[in-house]
Amino acid sequence: MKKILSLAPNCVAVKKSQEFILKKIQAIRGMNDLLPSDSVVWQFVEAAVADILQRYGYQEIRFPILESTELFKRSIGEVTDIVEKEMYTFDDRNGDSVTLRPEGTACCVRACEEHGLLYNQTQRLWYMGPMFRYERPQKGRYRQFHQIGVETFGMDGPDIDAEVLLLSARILRELGVASFVTLQINSLGDSASRAKYKDALVAYLEIHKDRLDADSQRRLTTNPLRILDSKEASTQALLDGAPVLLDYLDEASQAHFEQLKVLLDAGGVSYQVNPRLVRGLDYYGKTAFEWVTDKLGSQSTVCAGGRYDNLVEQLGGKPTPAVGFGIGLERLVLLLQAVDAIPKGLEQIADIYVVAVGNVQKEAFQLAENLRTDLPNLRVISHCGGGNFKNQLKRADKSTADIALILGEDEIAKQVVAVKFLREDQPQQIIPLTEIANFLKTCI
Repeated sequence: MKKILSLAPNCVAVKKSQEFILKKIQAIRGMNDLLPSDSVVWQFVEAAVADILQRYGYQEIRFPILESTELFKRSIGEVTDIVEKEMYTFDDRNGDSVTLRPEGTACCVRACEEHGLLYNQTQRLWYMGPMFRYERPQKGRYRQFHQIGVETFGMDGPDIDAEVLLLSARILRELGVASFVTLQINSLGDSASRAKYKDALVAYLEIHKDRLDADSQRRLTTNPLRILDSKEASTQALLDGAPVLLDYLDEASQAHFEQLKVLLDAGGVSYQVNPRLVRGLDYYGKTAFEWVTDKLGSQSTVCAGGRYDNLVEQLGGKPTPAVGFGIGLERLVLLLQAVDAIPKGLEQIADIYVVAVGNVQKEAFQLAENLRTDLPNLRVISHCGGGNFKNQLKRADKSTADIALILGEDEIAKQVVAVKFLREDQPQQIIPLTEIANFLKTCI
């Protein structure tokens, strides 16, 4: 009979000579676990952003992580870095090409168009979840990353552009990081003005092609506007003499941009006009913006977006004006940590810890459940796993609870509970079981 090798669930067997060596399975590079100590910060950020979005009248939409590859080729552009290099794409068992979503805007448009949300309607929507891009992992830039996205449809004036910018400003302000970010804005014009500018930019850069970095030389024939976003100092220096996009804007785009600035001024939002600001996706036109910081090293963009009036039509729908933005949650959390803007006390996971001494487990469970019913805003942990009184008190202290409720056989006989204050220098008190809920209301 062959011997069956029993393995731990996170191990694989690797045969070396005649011996089996257990090798631990680890997370895929660039796809990170979120541990409890981190998840409380994420929950705080997510809840704060969701609350602000609801106050502005935005509704949540959810769509699949996996989409048809064609969706992103048609929306993002086949000659972009995302489509050419970064997408997680494979054929499913039916032979169809599918892709883990690298961004959310195209998915949102597909979902809205499929379910009839855009015809003769305006929409203010938001979503949250993971995105996937195969890149070299570094701090603030991962292969699985998370975004909160905001998308609006059916409104073509600069007023909705201003609203989404005021909304993003409020998010950053209420999270306590507004003084550490700068808003940069630009106008990309319409497709015709961009085409004229692209010709002028290429003509200029062709003369100086040998001074461009290798990546910019490749982009010169595929996506020349992305050269404006190059991180190479030599290329940026060369661009000082290049044509400026704002000089090529059509009249309608110019008027749109000027009115946007008026509305931002009226809303008290400071900004910088950055004529080299472009977005990495082909579908953007007119307004483009980024919130940037100098607190995160090379990954300086915390929130970015703009207008994409042609995308719905590009994906088979009727012409529909649209504008939105995305916030990278990893970078936003990193920024909060870098500037010490995380509220104190998030690490607390319990308010009350119920200690059961002796044969009183049933009564302790009943007490905990009654408190969860009577005081639903309090977090109650009931001790499990046995242990003597001293060890249970250690667990109570480690739980971060403010109060330990102690039940023993004597307490049950007298129908009382001992209240021990774990964070304050107060004497232990004995409270009747029938009055414990009211007592806790006064002290927590």
